[in-house]
Amino acid sequence: MLLLALLLVLSASILGMWTQYSVKAKIAANQAIPNQAGLSGAEIAHMILRQAGLEEVEVARGESEGRDHYDPRSVRLELSPSVFDGRSVAALGIAAHEVGHALQHAEAYGGLTLRNLTVPGARLGNLLGMPLILLGLLFHNPIWAAVGLVFYLGVVVFQFITLPVEINASKRALVSLDNLNLLRTQEEADGATAVLNAAAMTYVAAALAGIATLIFYALSLFGGRRN
Repeated sequence: MLLLALLLVLSASILGMWTQYSVKAKIAANQAIPNQAGLSGAEIAHMILRQAGLEEVEVARGESEGRDHYDPRSVRLELSPSVFDGRSVAALGIAAHEVGHALQHAEAYGGLTLRNLTVPGARLGNLLGMPLILLGLLFHNPIWAAVGLVFYLGVVVFQFITLPVEINASKRALVSLDNLNLLRTQEEADGATAVLNAAAMTYVAAALAGIATLIFYALSLFGGRRN
């Protein structure tokens, strides 16, 4: 069983690396394609927010790439420079996806509310989970390892709750873009869909890696005790 768990972890790791490569490749390809509306990601975000009556949401230019996110606490949407200023199909899709989270927040979407509730547990899990597991196994202390597993479970739960939230935000993005007639060609529609689907796959890979890692260390702990 331990060998099987190890194979699961390795498979999940390979899937994660392939997914990251795929996401970067799809975003890069669609960054080279200008959107027909000629709008920047920031302008697209403002259009969708205005249509939804959410003009109070701040749309800000972030300082680094790959940090696009919506903060429900400050009601602030932060877009990376290439998305905020970019006028590509990739910028169109990413900006619309992040606005999708603002729409979820405004509608009190249950999945987003639940994810926000699990954030503290995920942070503790990232901070304490793996160190306690490894220390417990290293010093043959099953209590430390078991506590570490509980903390790490918080990370896995967060990852699984995040997955449907991200998929829902992407669906909202495509609907919003279609309603505003911003997907004017089949190439744009296909490109935006490819970017959003590829991004969603990163969450699938993270969730699978999380559960595989949890199973591996659980078997390492309890399997060793049986022996």
